[in-house]
Amino acid sequence: MASDNNPSRNVLVIRLSVLGNVAMAIPVLYPVCLANPDTRFIMLTKKWPATMFHDKPANLKVVDFDVKEHHSGLFGLIKLAAQLYKLYDIDAVADLHNVSGTRIIDAYMRLRGAKIARMDREKAKRRALVSHRSTEPVTPIHERYRDVFRKLGFKTPDDFTHLYASRPWPVSAIVPEKLEGQRWIAISPFSSHRQKAYPLDQMEQVIAELSKRENYWIFLMGGGKSEKVALRGIARKYKNVVSMAEIKHGFADEFALLGKCDLMLTMESANMHLASLVDLQAMTMWGPTSPACGYLGYNQIVADDIQLDMDCRPCSITGDKPCRHGDFPCLKNIKPEYIVEHVIEAVEHNVANKTKGTKLAMARKAEQEQQDKAQ
Repeated sequence: MASDNNPSRNVLVIRLSVLGNVAMAIPVLYPVCLANPDTRFIMLTKKWPATMFHDKPANLKVVDFDVKEHHSGLFGLIKLAAQLYKLYDIDAVADLHNVSGTRIIDAYMRLRGAKIARMDREKAKRRALVSHRSTEPVTPIHERYRDVFRKLGFKTPDDFTHLYASRPWPVSAIVPEKLEGQRWIAISPFSSHRQKAYPLDQMEQVIAELSKRENYWIFLMGGGKSEKVALRGIARKYKNVVSMAEIKHGFADEFALLGKCDLMLTMESANMHLASLVDLQAMTMWGPTSPACGYLGYNQIVADDIQLDMDCRPCSITGDKPCRHGDFPCLKNIKPEYIVEHVIEAVEHNVANKTKGTKLAMARKAEQEQQDKAQ
């Protein structure tokens, strides 16, 4: 029988890119690990995304590396592959990225007898979608990730709930106590590509209107220096608005905060996927991209999102292309009051459902206690 020290297989899993793409791997990878306990999975990613893997399965090892410092170029990647092979005796590779850098690692492992499975990037389907020669959506990336593990013969259940399914929710010293009756909303107004971001002056109007509601608290999410400056100015203007960019924190703190939130309003960005990791509804604003591009957050629902029906959408898979109109009307033309209306409706619906669920649970508990006493 295989053990932790002597697994039946050692599988290298690779996803090297930006935070959001790595976050999308977790709802697929965790169930695969749990369903295949005799296999050791070695997840290779960059340093910052590696800190996101909380409460991971026992048979999952996360390895981080710095491609710029130690493993740049062809020879650096070959050196990295050799180190991984020596340390973990790799006999299969699940390449969830499938770019030139990961293919170098794949080739090294193949020469040593490892079986290779790569994610289908569906380039033809992507080109047809953004050129509007077809309306067929790109296969969701979570499903394409699962296909990679299926090619290697693994069970691939789709039953992820959230990161802390087997342990208590994290507690953070920087996250205040949520009082009864409060509604907490996380707002992430930025994206890695500025083309995907709603105009900040219009987002400020949304924040201003929401902050007028006595029991609403707004937590602004951002990371870069310019984002920090912008959010600082907004937070100072309005009541019950906090800029998390001002507070040094890690993923445990962020997950502790999001776990208390009733909704996240976000661009199509990494924060949409972080919300999925804690089972939080993300109301996503889509501009040059679209859910049809395959990047909808895990267990998020298109009907919850905000987007305009325009003939030119989507014009890009990742949102990095210039706008043919020059000013991204796909985002600019979304009225702040429309967003406010939808956010309030969603928040109140979520709070009502949670309350209803809590009351039902209490009623069932009381009923069970009565039955126990009767016996």
